[in-house]
Amino acid sequence: MKTGAAFITGAGSGIGRATAMAYAQAGIPVAVVDFSEQGANETIALIRKNSDVPADAYVCDVSIDGDVSRTFFAAVERFGHIRYAFNNAGVEGDSSLLQDVTDENWDGVLNVNLRGVWLCMKYQLYHMAKAGGGSIVNCSSIAGLVGFENLAPYVASKHGVIGLTKAAALEYAKKNIRVNAVCPGVIKTPMLDRAMKHLHQDPEQFAKAAPIGRMGTPQEIAETVLWLNSDKASFVTGHSLIADGGWTAQ
Repeated sequence: MKTGAAFITGAGSGIGRATAMAYAQAGIPVAVVDFSEQGANETIALIRKNSDVPADAYVCDVSIDGDVSRTFFAAVERFGHIRYAFNNAGVEGDSSLLQDVTDENWDGVLNVNLRGVWLCMKYQLYHMAKAGGGSIVNCSSIAGLVGFENLAPYVASKHGVIGLTKAAALEYAKKNIRVNAVCPGVIKTPMLDRAMKHLHQDPEQFAKAAPIGRMGTPQEIAETVLWLNSDKASFVTGHSLIADGGWTAQ
């Protein structure tokens, strides 16, 4: 991969943590960004245990413009060119029929999952355009491709991420910036455990619905993100890559 640093949101656990660690193992400095200071610091500790690559933790609420700009440009000052970004921060929200969705639940999910991606890209794209290029991956979901009962805000937010990704890809292709999305399926993370609890489903049984017959791992999605952001995917932009064990192919 080219020189530069990676900026990863939601890096305090799950897919974000695995991706931050994968970047560090590839020799890329990492800005570990999360709403949870504890989670971000735990990720930093794991990186430093396995690598001597520069990595710093940043506490940020991606739904707040001032937080995002402060955090992103602090990372730029620390690392120089942010060449790679993974906008992964997300929340699942509460489960309910659409008619029972509260304003608080709707706003909470959309503000993090969609507004947060927009805010992060706003500053990433500005910086990358001035610096001569870069690559961004946004985290959508299979819920960005198909519907799920009782999760309307989450489904809407993840569909929105795909649309936002396509629009940004078109706008910045001539500025040497690629923008793609990854759509994970059933991945063993704390978020999955919470979501399945809300839906009163067994995650293991849910995962068996995929042809591959198991849950994915955060590390598998991390490798997908690194590929999308690498020169090996240099002709790929505006794409939503599905990593779901065949779940949506049925």
